[in-house]
Amino acid sequence: MGLDYDLPLYRPPVEAFSLILQPTIGCPHNRCTFCFAYKTKRFRVKKMDEIKADIAEARKWYGPEVAKIFLADGNTIAMRTAHQLEMLAAITKAFPRAAQIASYAGARFVLKKSPEDLRRIREAGLTKLYMGVESGDPVILERICKGVKPEDTLAACLRLKEAGFLLSTTVVQGLGGKERFREHATCTAELLNKIQPDELRLHTLMLEPGAPLYEQMKRGGFVPCGPNEIFQEARLLVENLDLKCRLYSHGSNYLILQGLLPRDKQKLLETIDAALTEEGQRSLRGLGILQEEDERAI
Repeated sequence: MGLDYDLPLYRPPVEAFSLILQPTIGCPHNRCTFCFAYKTKRFRVKKMDEIKADIAEARKWYGPEVAKIFLADGNTIAMRTAHQLEMLAAITKAFPRAAQIASYAGARFVLKKSPEDLRRIREAGLTKLYMGVESGDPVILERICKGVKPEDTLAACLRLKEAGFLLSTTVVQGLGGKERFREHATCTAELLNKIQPDELRLHTLMLEPGAPLYEQMKRGGFVPCGPNEIFQEARLLVENLDLKCRLYSHGSNYLILQGLLPRDKQKLLETIDAALTEEGQRSLRGLGILQEEDERAI
């Protein structure tokens, strides 16, 4: 029989080997113009008997030895606290050896939780949250209909850190287009320096049919960055970062950047500088860390 997923299903790349449970369908915000992930779904929280049936089915298939669990879809943190606590109790009972339970968390929905609620959720077993910061530029955030301002994102992230969550933040390179790639980089670095996340994950904008920003691009209202603007933006971002965290690079990136900040900051800058020259690009392609357009993956 197996688990009954409502597709498409998305999860962070580092959760590739995690057990995926799906207590929520879709995203409660679902208005970000660059995102196409949940446009075919209407948000709903599964009933508790549905969630517990999924947990029981997963336990039947995988046994109690599951080490990592990811809760889909987008913004599972939006569940009512009591509902979430009951779900986490069932998960930790079924999988007592799970070292990590993670989910996505949007700032708007984190701020609806009190610090006490977040602490209770953390103590019940949810350990890691992935937040799409996307940009620290208020102009870009308004244009993409993110539903929050930079100060909201900061407040939500600090609340999560105070509650004891491991915080992984995502930035989308190219989100400001050719017009605002510099502002995107500098404002985002400034915001991240205030947040001090445990992880920073770099994505690069990939527009697909179904995303409102894709339609805007087709009408000429948004001019996307080319690889060189992305590299310039990446350099500005990394140059201005003052973080102590792991930096990961997503498959959507032209340039695969990974390292530990601040230790590897200079090495990362040198790699980006190489990508800005033809000779450097040939070398980076040979090393397998510079991708062509058709090699990028969502």
